Amino acid sequence: MSDYFVHHSSFVDDNVVIGKGTKIWHFCHILSNTKIGENCVLGQNVMVGPSVTIGNNCKIQNNVSIYMGVTLEDDVFCGPSCVFTNVINPRAFIERKNEFKLTVVKKGATIGANATIICGNTIGKYALVGAGAVVTKNVPDYALVVGVPARQLGWVCKCGSALKNESSKLVCKTCGNIYVETEGQFKPIIEKQET
Repeated sequence: MSDYFVHHSSFVDDNVVIGKGTKIWHFCHILSNTKIGENCVLGQNVMVGPSVTIGNNCKIQNNVSIYMGVTLEDDVFCGPSCVFTNVINPRAFIERKNEFKLTVVKKGATIGANATIICGNTIGKYALVGAGAVVTKNVPDYALVVGVPARQLGWVCKCGSALKNESSKLVCKTCGNIYVETEGQFKPIIEKQET
């Protein structure tokens, strides 16, 4: 008996590692040489791989395909029907597997429903990509991006709430985390957390 769950309608190919407590639901396909961490949830009709790495505690909602070249770090949320690509200029009649561009979704980031992530970009730690956005460039840590193409609208806390500007710092009204500017550019970091 395994320490993870795979619904009987799903397929898991050879040479796949699935972490303890992970749940893989209806009609999923996990391709070879893929590693899925602990306590992940893959919703209906998710395809992963081949050779993809997914960290611990990730939530991948229905109808998401995570192709070769995409890496999800720990605690990533992929909303329903969000899209990853791995080739910039695909053609059905030209083989471009040697041109795959890498995409990294950093720890704690959220990708909203129906968002599209163009390959070769990095979604920063705890960033939030709004529903339906099309990401065409790197997204900074803690950034909130929306629209087509995605543009930064503001900043979000680790807890997911929008940050409010208070003089030289940003404050989360939900959890009390405080973020400050560092290294000559606005790059929010947690300064303290109220208890």
